[in-house]
Amino acid sequence: MNTGKVWKYGDNIDTDVIIPARYLNTASHEELAKHCMEDIDTTFANEVQKTDLIVAGENFGCGSSREHAPIAIKASGVSLVIAKSFARIFYRNAINIGLPILEHPTLSDECSKNDILEYDLTEGIVKNITTNKEYKCTKFPNEIQNLVNAGGLINYTREKLNK
Repeated sequence: MNTGKVWKYGDNIDTDVIIPARYLNTASHEELAKHCMEDIDTTFANEVQKTDLIVAGENFGCGSSREHAPIAIKASGVSLVIAKSFARIFYRNAINIGLPILEHPTLSDECSKNDILEYDLTEGIVKNITTNKEYKCTKFPNEIQNLVNAGGLINYTREKLNK
């Protein structure tokens, strides 16, 4: 089981909010992390800790198809994003870069910023330690879990080619 603190956001958090377009001229993951979420939460980039989680409502990652958005989140140290739903392009980009994501229809309504969540990605179980509630999330099939565990599509492919 992994544990992290919640950063909570609402519905329709788009890629322009996750990483503003003015920072898309860099490929540096560290630089992207410095500006992650700054247009919606000025404290996030400076205060987020490794293992923290983002919990959000519907349609997280909507907007443009930029891969920079999940890269910025992952580079900031976030270990998991849980949302009611994800925009399909963000969903696939997250998998491709190895950012763990889970979907659940009510979890975001039943937790608050700074709650502590414990989670098991393999089983799709999330427990809110703060409220003592447990949730069964939609989990990935084993093949996709292996891809995310490898750190994304490129690392997964490298591992397969080196066997």
